[in-house]
Amino acid sequence: MNPLIQAVQTYATLHANSDGLVLSRVPGLSMMCVEIPAGDLQSIYKPLVCLVLQGSKRMMVGHQDRVISAGESAIVSADMPVVGRIVQAKPSEPYLAVAVELDMIIMRELATHLGTSPPQRPSEMQTLFAEDTEAEVIDCVSRLMKLLDRPDSLPLLRPGIMQELHYWLLSGPHGNALRDIADPDSYASRLAAAIAILRAEYTSRVPVEQLATQAGMSLSSFHKHFKHMTSLTPGQYQQRLRLIEARRLMLDEGCSASHAAFEVGYESVSQFTREYGRLFQLPPKRDALRFQKSSEAASSHAAASQRLGA
Repeated sequence: MNPLIQAVQTYATLHANSDGLVLSRVPGLSMMCVEIPAGDLQSIYKPLVCLVLQGSKRMMVGHQDRVISAGESAIVSADMPVVGRIVQAKPSEPYLAVAVELDMIIMRELATHLGTSPPQRPSEMQTLFAEDTEAEVIDCVSRLMKLLDRPDSLPLLRPGIMQELHYWLLSGPHGNALRDIADPDSYASRLAAAIAILRAEYTSRVPVEQLATQAGMSLSSFHKHFKHMTSLTPGQYQQRLRLIEARRLMLDEGCSASHAAFEVGYESVSQFTREYGRLFQLPPKRDALRFQKSSEAASSHAAASQRLGA
């Protein structure tokens, strides 16, 4: 795994944002490099597999809580709110991880060939899985990383690598659960269709009746299964989407708090400020200022390191 660690650290050091996250030019491929743990990080994950290469991270997804350490992978199987906390990292050995978004079309095509699995009961539905990272998965992700230096090869090589990666995941320890999630008639897939509407229209008021209809459930059944899967109500899920996007606009694009609030659908800045503070533990302006100072300090440290190494 050492070549993959080196490749991820080199690329992430150059391109990471204020949270240590990198969204690369290979579609669906992201990385994280964090030298100093900095508390909880709120995110909405798309379905993905995340390989922890160095350090460890605690992940709270719905009602599940796991620590994923170097050499292990986490699979998040639905669009889920995730609270992540780096629990092992230091400047000499930063937390390093690389993630690949899952493609449900590929998953369903392969599941058809591999055969169906016994359907999960709603009470058994899981969205976070952890396992030792298999050599075949490392190989696929390493080859995706190599495409960063050859963008012209992306259209030709990425599809085959992605298909192979999904095959190994479906053949792995949690293959049966992943096949159930890929089944369009499963509870997870039906809820995913409703969540897709929330993600696409998070700035607007989306009637819960519309979401329940999309999921093919009664209103009471939809509320029950949505809360079981995500640990949030549909309204709380939409609020989380808005706040996370507003924070991104402020930290990564320099938007003011009021502009970010209106951009994500809030009609009241005071309401936005209250809800932002509850989720991120700081008012929006103070949070943005804290990250600005942190980024400046990190830039100064990097510049000093370069001078010492020269």
